Amino acid sequence: MEGIKVANAPCSWGALEFDLEAEAPDHLQVLREIRETGYVGTELGDWGFMPTEPAALKEVVSRFQLDLVGAFVPVPLVQKGAHQRGVANALRVAGLMADADYTDAFIVLADDNGTVPLRTAYAGRITPAMGLDERQWETFAQGAMQVAQAVKEEYGMRTVFHHHCGGYVETPQELDTLMSLTDPQLLGLCFDTGHYAFGGGNPMAAVNQYGNRIWHVHFKDYAAQVGAASGANEWDYFESVKRGVFCELGKGVVDFGAILATLGADGYNGWIVVEQDVLPGMGAPKICANNNRAYLRQLGL
Repeated sequence: MEGIKVANAPCSWGALEFDLEAEAPDHLQVLREIRETGYVGTELGDWGFMPTEPAALKEVVSRFQLDLVGAFVPVPLVQKGAHQRGVANALRVAGLMADADYTDAFIVLADDNGTVPLRTAYAGRITPAMGLDERQWETFAQGAMQVAQAVKEEYGMRTVFHHHCGGYVETPQELDTLMSLTDPQLLGLCFDTGHYAFGGGNPMAAVNQYGNRIWHVHFKDYAAQVGAASGANEWDYFESVKRGVFCELGKGVVDFGAILATLGADGYNGWIVVEQDVLPGMGAPKICANNNRAYLRQLGL
């Protein structure tokens, strides 16, 4: 595990990519509490959550002795007409990070999660009939590749795809399809343990399957009992999150010790980003962040 560093992200404080009513803490509080709870990196959060001027971004991240490791960019990739706008948004974010001297940070590309009613309503219990057809998959993959190519050509930065419940790449088969349709030298995988488990997969099996395709890692635990209740009560994605489907590390079913051992054996030396998604105004983010960091220290990280 030598070389692996641990970050947290604004979504753990309720600064999510979704358009929700309640307000999250401001970036100064989030960065301060990320540092105070023992992390050495952060992701950017939504555009505008942190400063969008490079020098100001660099100053505030450095003030808290943190590194900036990536930025989430949602794009409705199934819509061919949205690809050009998605490329522009990714380049805007990549340009900000590059100009602030964070050239090793990732563009964390994702579907526009939470915007398709069917996928949002059935998160955690998606069936093949709810998925994309062959032509839609081709469009989706082409869009992802366009973003990754543009970011690489313009700024020399790398792009990873983040599979996510509430979007079109949730189940193990859906992730496998996307990975098979995209260039492994151009588009890496941001592997999220909690989303993979909630989507019906075994995270340890995925780490073994994708190996060096995993360029970035999100550690999120999954409370299987909440997932079961979600199915029984037909909760949507947001209700499942509100009910704690992504619990503190070590309190769910994900075997983080085994995953860390495998990542270390494979020579992974990137970032582990702890994410315990909370909805704005929900929970005690700093306490959870502190508990999650303590848990990882017990695993030697």
